[in-house]
Amino acid sequence: MSPETTAPRSLAEALRARDDASLSALLRSRPDLITPVPTDLTQLATRAGTRASVVRALERLDRFTLQTAEALAVAREPATYDELLGLLAGDDNDPTVTAAFPHALGTLREQALLWGGDDRLRLMRTARELLAPSPQHPSPTGLGPTVGEATAGMSPGRIQEIVAAAGLTSTHDSVSAVASLSALFSDRSRMSALLDEAPAEAIEVLSRLVWGPPYGQVTAEPAAHLRWLIGRGLLLPTGPGTVVLPREVALHMRAGRAHRVTEPVAPAVEAATPHRPQVVDAAAAGQAYTTLATVEELLKDWHEGGPAVLRAGGLSVRDLKRTAVALDVSEPVAAFWVELAYGAGLLASDGEAEERYAATPAYDAWLELPAAERWARLASAWLTATRTAGLVGGRDAKDRTLSALGPGLDRSAAPEVRHRVLALLAELPEGSSPATDSLLARLYWERPSRSARPSPDDLRARLTRWTLSESELLGVTGRGALSAQGRALLGLPSTADTKGAEPSGPGDKLPAHKRHHPVTAPVPHSPAERAAAATRAARLLAPLLPEPLDHVLLQADLTAVAPGPLERPLADTLGVLADVESKGGATVYRFTPASVRRALDAGRSASDLHAFLAAHSRTPVPQPLAYLIDDMARRHGHLRIGAASAYVRCDDEAVLNEILADKRSQEFGLRRIAPTVLAGQTDPAGLLTGLRSMGFAPAAESAEGDVLISRAHAHRTPPRTAPEPVPDGPPVPDATLLGAAVRAIRAGDLASTAPRKEDPAAGRPVDGGLPRTSSAETLATMQAAVMTGEAVWIGYVNAEGAASQRVIAPIRVEGGFVTAYDHTADEVRTYPLHRVTGVAELADDQP
Repeated sequence: MSPETTAPRSLAEALRARDDASLSALLRSRPDLITPVPTDLTQLATRAGTRASVVRALERLDRFTLQTAEALAVAREPATYDELLGLLAGDDNDPTVTAAFPHALGTLREQALLWGGDDRLRLMRTARELLAPSPQHPSPTGLGPTVGEATAGMSPGRIQEIVAAAGLTSTHDSVSAVASLSALFSDRSRMSALLDEAPAEAIEVLSRLVWGPPYGQVTAEPAAHLRWLIGRGLLLPTGPGTVVLPREVALHMRAGRAHRVTEPVAPAVEAATPHRPQVVDAAAAGQAYTTLATVEELLKDWHEGGPAVLRAGGLSVRDLKRTAVALDVSEPVAAFWVELAYGAGLLASDGEAEERYAATPAYDAWLELPAAERWARLASAWLTATRTAGLVGGRDAKDRTLSALGPGLDRSAAPEVRHRVLALLAELPEGSSPATDSLLARLYWERPSRSARPSPDDLRARLTRWTLSESELLGVTGRGALSAQGRALLGLPSTADTKGAEPSGPGDKLPAHKRHHPVTAPVPHSPAERAAAATRAARLLAPLLPEPLDHVLLQADLTAVAPGPLERPLADTLGVLADVESKGGATVYRFTPASVRRALDAGRSASDLHAFLAAHSRTPVPQPLAYLIDDMARRHGHLRIGAASAYVRCDDEAVLNEILADKRSQEFGLRRIAPTVLAGQTDPAGLLTGLRSMGFAPAAESAEGDVLISRAHAHRTPPRTAPEPVPDGPPVPDATLLGAAVRAIRAGDLASTAPRKEDPAAGRPVDGGLPRTSSAETLATMQAAVMTGEAVWIGYVNAEGAASQRVIAPIRVEGGFVTAYDHTADEVRTYPLHRVTGVAELADDQP
């Protein structure tokens, strides 16, 4: 049998000829085709040809595979394998292109963007419409229309004039004339002879148009060299004053290449500065520790309730600035830390009437974890998050400012870009950071836009730069190179696992023509896989983190130095008793009257503070610090403030006289109502703050006359879940779903294509549609099929009113139900007979 008789006539027929593994590969590479599962292969082919699905598929092709599709869009239809290869490899048959071509062709065929045998390659119609050149949408190839397309509206007489001027024999009709002219322009030897006769100026004009755009302007009276080109059809008019270079002419002058630069091999990511892996891991571990300290400091600052939530959602610009000052970082970096804590589920809005941000209950559980596990939780949340902190401060489509924690920050491509950037870092020699330009070039090759060149403002380029900076902040990388814990997060083996293995990175030892396809690291998809990767990363990081200390070094200048991270109880108490003056490898705390008063307000006595410092200092408690604590304790509570509007009570009348004599107290409206009591016209909290600013040390008093102990009350939101990432299209189906989907599609296709006996008089459709038979005939046919064991074709309407067609083998008919093996569902089912629209016998040659 000849190839022409067996070649598929449509994409549906081509899909029908595939095996189950090939169909599974299609559904895996284009998961949007399986949502919902198509009823049969015809519906699958129709869905694969929709514009949205094709655009999505084209956007996920690498540069060379996309170039292959673009070349097929300008080739004649159908094209042969050699013709398409010639458009990519050129007349010189570039060996690198030739080696990479089969894989690109296989990718297009696997994704159903191309179908047909090697002798009849066809690009899917929608893809051809998107990629073929037109005046409104130029092709990336820079090619124009064919001779046939450009002469479609030309008069027959003018076509004959062009044929004669080109030295061809006149024909009796325009179709054969255009075919003769196309054959001339496609013939290398004859075309070279024709161009040898052209004036030098004419060749220069063609050279300017050959790589695109192919359109040019001419005057009403063109110059002689232009008339020479137009007269021979080397330039064809497309409108008043406009000409175009025919595709066949351009391809001849390009030596057969559809693209100026064909890129069959992915550009290599170049290593920049090499470092020892131990240095990289140590630097990354140091930044991981800083990450934990910064997130804790952020949520401690919002301990009693953070900034208010804007009406439109998110943080105000002022609150972001305040947070940046509190963390001693820039505003973009502060936005990253805030978004990181939010993405990990550690902070959220409290949902109150006056809504504010606060830590979640999950934050308290997170604090109890070991340091390495806390970091792994943050890093895993960052790797999969679609919220993009780099967008904060930008504008959305409606020109509104994008705020931290606000809407509009999700970018579904972010997780893929983050993972791919880190995977490419993993391919470099260990300890090497990448050259940013080469990294961007590689990513653009793997996911090119249909524009000619990548733009610095392109989203994927910005996501790449943000990934490099954020991974460094987070401690996934150190000094620009991927750390051991970063490799573990990706599910890659550690150095110890791969010691002695060759090659050291994917593709390192491969020849260039075998590295055309991007090498990807295994992506942990399921929650269990991600949890296992995070656990392994924590295990690798733990030995690199400093052990918490149980002591500080007190100094005579009222400071304490913590030479490393402190144990949590010590850090919490010291944070109340002193103020942080500087952070870094060692943290410096300063004791002030205000900080000591804060500890006294929290219920600590002077003896408690002396005992605490003596127990946790490796140096003797300096005398100035002891005097400061005793002096503040002696004065603390000497004045009492309660509610009158407010009153001041003191046993020492001289102190009250001093307050009344001070002009700064006039704003409180104080007056003496008893020798030891002053009444004021302000609230107790304002009076407490005001007198402290005047240099006094008052204490708040309860209605019963007891000193109020002011402790920070932790404000927590109700239980909250971390924000879900916005998916970038349907998820990739697993093997179980793929197998079930392929079986369902096969069975549905069997039902829709099974040959039926033709009997229009009995109500059976000859072609298509559901069978329609009476209840009596349906029952009789079913009973006969039970006795003969033959399969029949039925129409069925379920309880929701959805109609379908099925091929069943009846087993038993009783009580108004038929029990049968359903070939469509691949299982035994029972159907109510009153929902069967009709039944038809299959053709005798149908098994």
